[in-house]
Amino acid sequence: MPLPVYHDRDCDLSLIQNKRVLIIGYGSQGRTHALNARDSGVTDIRVALKPDSATRAKAAADGFEVVTVADGVAWAEVIVVLTSDEAHQSLFRDEIAPNLSAGQALIFAHGLSVNFGLVTPPADVDVILVSPKGIGPRIRDIYVEGQGVFCLFGVHQDASGSAKTIGLSYAAALGCGRKGILETTFKDECESDLFGEQVVLCGGTRELVQAAFQTLVDAGYPAEVAWFETCYELKLVVDLLFERGMSGGFEKISNTAEYGAYLTGPRVIGDASKAAMQGVLKDVQSGDFVRTLMADYNAGSPDLLARRAALTDNGLDQTKGYLDGVAKPHLPA
Repeated sequence: MPLPVYHDRDCDLSLIQNKRVLIIGYGSQGRTHALNARDSGVTDIRVALKPDSATRAKAAADGFEVVTVADGVAWAEVIVVLTSDEAHQSLFRDEIAPNLSAGQALIFAHGLSVNFGLVTPPADVDVILVSPKGIGPRIRDIYVEGQGVFCLFGVHQDASGSAKTIGLSYAAALGCGRKGILETTFKDECESDLFGEQVVLCGGTRELVQAAFQTLVDAGYPAEVAWFETCYELKLVVDLLFERGMSGGFEKISNTAEYGAYLTGPRVIGDASKAAMQGVLKDVQSGDFVRTLMADYNAGSPDLLARRAALTDNGLDQTKGYLDGVAKPHLPA
């Protein structure tokens, strides 16, 4: 069965316009949610941040009253949690839960903390997923242009009997009703999102591009040429496939590229790769990945920080910097 899809005509924007809305966090998503909601007519918005938050000045400059999480939760009717997933557990335990009241609505932009039990909301509040599919600043730009992005939406807990209409109203305020609001579950959104990030969008793509680049460089090809062929043109092809689909996109590439793709794609993404994907999915579904994530976070993120630091030392980025004219590093031989 196809997922139900809602648009502006299916959403009562006045519901969220007449609510007291708290945005917790003012990063990539938080700022976009706050600005889009305000521009959609939500007049009573506050932003909750830590006293030492680096984004306090930005939120204040944007015209929002900045409060503590505890005070904001006690004041709000709708609470939107937009901090990093890892921070939800302690934030909910220490500052959100003690100040919740029956009838309030909790909105999450990602299902991880609820789906894997990092937070357990009380039974007398609504728990709603509103997950716009895009990077925060780009969602904002698209909204300002008069358009919207797709959004995944779901109700995990309907204490008030109005969770669905409130969630749809909030999604419409973000501009998502202009494009499409797809109804799903916390589980399906969360687990498919983690899998997609790890296997394709962030993990798989990075490893594929880096390995292909290094294969050419190790074989004696110039790093600049290798960068063009394995990285630069990737966006062009992905944009084509996004706009036209797989078959439509392949109609626009050369016969050489098309035939080579048919012969070689299954060699690169063969049985071993598919087995690895199954393993990744099991790690996600079982909670093993989230347990590893939280163990590192609770220890101060040493593994994440070490891997992040190591990522900057690669010939691919050095070559890009050289071609962009921002640096002239020693290129790989």
